[in-house]
Amino acid sequence: MGNYCAPMRSTGVHHVDLVVSSIARSLPWYRELLAPRGFRGLSEVEGERGEAIYYIGGPGSSIGLRQAHAEREHDRYSIGLHHLALEAPSRAAVDERDEWLRSQDAVLESEPQEYGYIPGYYAVFFYDPDGMKLEILHVPGRAA
Repeated sequence: MGNYCAPMRSTGVHHVDLVVSSIARSLPWYRELLAPRGFRGLSEVEGERGEAIYYIGGPGSSIGLRQAHAEREHDRYSIGLHHLALEAPSRAAVDERDEWLRSQDAVLESEPQEYGYIPGYYAVFFYDPDGMKLEILHVPGRAA
């Protein structure tokens, strides 16, 4: 697939693969969610079971989506991913993604707000179409 992104300096995380119930639903949703953060590349590779993996390439890392082979609801408190947090360059960028999420009728866990984890930590928590928890955050003084 096209739109190859030129390599950038590594963030330390090369890629994360997520298993979704519907590629047809989740691939466009994740592409729209991530586009403002520079995740514009898209490539397809074959997984170890012959499945297609769609990688949405971004600045220094990518997110892969695979079709589930079995149906079950995501439980972030069983072994596996609890949530995925993505940095934003500003509070305004967090707020913009919150507005996009609302336009998509996404389920929000919280309004964008400051949290006491680190001074100035500003985040919105929400769920993808399969109920996986995601976060978009900004911390002043960190380059996203």
